[in-house]
Amino acid sequence: MISLRIQIYGLHALEQIKRPLEVITGLFFEEYELLFEPASSAADIVVTFSLHGEEMGIVNGMLIETASGHEWKHDYQTDLRLCHDEKARLKQWKQAVFHVYLTLFQEYTGMIQQWGILTGVRPIKLLHQKLRSGLSQTEAHRQLREDYLITEEKIQLMQKIVDRQLTVVPDLYDLAHEVSIYIGIPFCPTKCAYCTFPAYAINGRQGSVDAFLAGLHYEIKEVGQFLKERGVNITTIYYGGGTPTSITAEEMDRLYEQMYQSFPDMERVREITVEAGRPDTITPEKLEVLKKWNIDRISINPQSYIQETLRAIGRHHTVEETVEKFHLARQMGMNNINMDLIIGLPGEGIEQFNYTLAQTEKLLPESLTVHTLSFKRASEMTKNKEKYRVADREEIQTMMKNAEAWTKRHGYVPYYLYRQKNILGNLENVGYALPGQESLYNIMIMEEQQSIIGLGCGASSKFVHPKTRAITRFANPKEPKVYNENFVHYTEEKLKMMDELFR
Repeated sequence: MISLRIQIYGLHALEQIKRPLEVITGLFFEEYELLFEPASSAADIVVTFSLHGEEMGIVNGMLIETASGHEWKHDYQTDLRLCHDEKARLKQWKQAVFHVYLTLFQEYTGMIQQWGILTGVRPIKLLHQKLRSGLSQTEAHRQLREDYLITEEKIQLMQKIVDRQLTVVPDLYDLAHEVSIYIGIPFCPTKCAYCTFPAYAINGRQGSVDAFLAGLHYEIKEVGQFLKERGVNITTIYYGGGTPTSITAEEMDRLYEQMYQSFPDMERVREITVEAGRPDTITPEKLEVLKKWNIDRISINPQSYIQETLRAIGRHHTVEETVEKFHLARQMGMNNINMDLIIGLPGEGIEQFNYTLAQTEKLLPESLTVHTLSFKRASEMTKNKEKYRVADREEIQTMMKNAEAWTKRHGYVPYYLYRQKNILGNLENVGYALPGQESLYNIMIMEEQQSIIGLGCGASSKFVHPKTRAITRFANPKEPKVYNENFVHYTEEKLKMMDELFR
């Protein structure tokens, strides 16, 4: 049931603005309807815009609460003289409208959105761009604060992460001549309720798994041959999914052997990561295979140390199994273990999350990624929201503060960050690590300074042009059956795009 109707006037010239305005509105209200055409019945809130100016663009905005007649006004001015084409002018106008719209609703509701008008995934990339353009840190921060309405707290977090990334990867801005590799294994023991990744229950699918692995071996071989011929080195390799440790130890061994045979200069690869996120997939035999191929960076993800929560979200392992497999991995030489925690899981509040932090303290992995639950459109959790009750905004923010304090107390530093739509509390996901144990791949994928070549089911390639930095995307199919039938075609298409990029 729609609880709030919001009528918007004055934006007919900016048709592309409707979806971003819906995203911003969703930061303040759960149930609402935006009306861009005059409605037959009165709206609860009316927002009117007036846009004028050629060299200096001015946006005037007014919000009226229909029931009370109370008004809120805000104006914003933007410099259009530096816009070299119509596309740039349109972007400036849109940013100005977002600035006015967000300010009006912050004043109307009393809720401050710490990320301001930013609704994209990669806020850190924005600060990198400003600093690379020659702006001083002071000026870059001023623009984030005044033009984007980001709070000082978040700006300081952004700067801390930029500083850490450039310490860990000093040549970050000079890696466009190399690539990183993402390898997607689309199988899991079971599918979690919040998941929208390509992940299929592996039981009873051995024929499909065999066919998939044949396609993956082919992709690795062909892409590796291209990279060798062109003299393109690899910075990092990341096995994700799904859960890459869902396949057998023998299948893992053959896959890594293919990787070492096919890819150029493996001794120069800075990092290889294998997600072993589901503890129920970890065995001594699989850990031996990882050791054999000099892979010691893995993820073992508890998400929560509350057993009832694990059952509710469809993770069929126990809390004890997480702890047991962590110790097993440590005993068998895994020296860089990452763990993921999720804030805002169903039924969990501050007390439960603090308990999860206390349990994590007994293990102290080298890195810890703190996610805030996001209601993704395709997930089981989103389709059945009534079944999954979650904490409110204030509780979510308190849990994030507790995570920040806990990581600082134990010597972890933030080194990457990303955001998602429909994320609880309009917060963020932050990767923390002990200094020197940061995931280089996570930095590469978030800051988009080099091409990421995606191999396997559901893997997405992101080609970054070495000179213009323009980004082109290409995705493999998510369904194993479609991938198994078409992997040759998708490999050939990818090689054509790589040929254009590295010609």
